[in-house]
Amino acid sequence: MSLEELQPHLHSIPEHPDWIPYRTSYYREDWGFCLRHRDRERLAPGPYEVVIDSELEPGHLTYAECVVPGSGPGEALVFSHICHPSLANDNLSGVAANALLAREVRATNPRLTWRFVFAPGTIGALTWLAAHEHRLEQVSGGLVLCLLGDDQPLTYKRSRGGATAIDRAAEYALVSSGLAHRVMDFEPYGYDERQFCAPAIDLPVGRLSRSINGGYPQYHTSADDLSLIRPGQLAASLQTLARIVSAIDCNRRLVNLSGKGEPQLGKRGLYASMGGRVAPGDFERALLWILSFADGAHDLVSIATRSGLALDLLDEAAEALERADLVATLPEPAREPKLLAALKSAQVGGKRA
Repeated sequence: MSLEELQPHLHSIPEHPDWIPYRTSYYREDWGFCLRHRDRERLAPGPYEVVIDSELEPGHLTYAECVVPGSGPGEALVFSHICHPSLANDNLSGVAANALLAREVRATNPRLTWRFVFAPGTIGALTWLAAHEHRLEQVSGGLVLCLLGDDQPLTYKRSRGGATAIDRAAEYALVSSGLAHRVMDFEPYGYDERQFCAPAIDLPVGRLSRSINGGYPQYHTSADDLSLIRPGQLAASLQTLARIVSAIDCNRRLVNLSGKGEPQLGKRGLYASMGGRVAPGDFERALLWILSFADGAHDLVSIATRSGLALDLLDEAAEALERADLVATLPEPAREPKLLAALKSAQVGGKRA
């Protein structure tokens, strides 16, 4: 080929002549080469021999999944993409955080079953969803992880629903962490949150990152290397992730089994036997807050937000009340995507879908 014939298949960045771009053509049969613009400008007129040593044939897709069983019903997932070779922030920071998070959760006794998924972007998420479609009604939601090592503040992108239990738990954990952060609404562009939030799937899956996609000059280039990664920022991302996962895991709706007035807590060993004090301790306050709001409509995150009490303290108080048979955890209602519910009642061609 002449250089003129070759040029449409070459990809470089004129404004950053020493960076190599990351370009893909997954879904259209094409070929090309990514290179430094400085090297591209040095190319002679040719001719060139171009060799593309690849095959297009039925193959396979590989993804990894680490499952940590929970003590109760329900599941949640954490997803990171693995398809961006040699990119440190936009790939490996999410992979590293996901792997370390799985190790942390495995050392606890989670209420939910947690699935930590490592798969190629888009087609990997769709493959995972297809393989698990029979059990998606058990999945309460989850997180997509990416871009967690740079120097930007933590950014939470809400799920398509916008105010789901997953979103509220994540935002509560971010606020209570005291770290600089920002919250953005859902938009159908970005990473694989858009696959999990698709109308006929409708999983409440948010995204945690620092920068957003395309939010820094080195994005999708060879300059997205380890020099971008700030160890302290990556560590803070992991610590915040652990707080978010803990908030999601313990959050639940309760119902008061003795709601016609305040039950006697002292005889159950839950309240101080001596009355007349100025104010109860935090644990006793937590007991009273839960009894007051265990109406089936409020979850622990909403009680924590309203009371100002720590979520882990409310979780401890809720467990004590459950052991005393004063409250019970409500099962989550069956989850049916709104699109499927609409299709069931829609007329398609004169017949019900």
